[in-house]
Amino acid sequence: MIEAKMVGKPDERRDFPRGHLEAVHLTGLDFAVATFDPGWRWTESVAPIMGTEHCQVHHNGYVVQGRIRIRMEDGEEAELEAGEAFVVPPGHDAWVVGDEQCVIYDFAGGMAKDYAKSQG
Repeated sequence: MIEAKMVGKPDERRDFPRGHLEAVHLTGLDFAVATFDPGWRWTESVAPIMGTEHCQVHHNGYVVQGRIRIRMEDGEEAELEAGEAFVVPPGHDAWVVGDEQCVIYDFAGGMAKDYAKSQG
């Protein structure tokens, strides 16, 4: 069976301070579009919702627009920009760099299923 859905008509939307996530759920694929406004930072905008010190979601993604900086718990850092595909394991903080909105597509599934949902 072929399944297709319009990303512009998501199955759900989750709003959080300085951003939102839109999720499309298909058999075998949970796809997320995350939009982060300038000033967004995971530890400030999403950590209070998730109840963890660092993001515990695994990401396989693609930066569509803007720039984002990632810092792992061990101190490793990387800055990602539009056009880059990436893999980021659990245990990180992230924040928007600059004055442009950052838009990310995430294919790993965890973001679409669990990100910015209360775990308590």
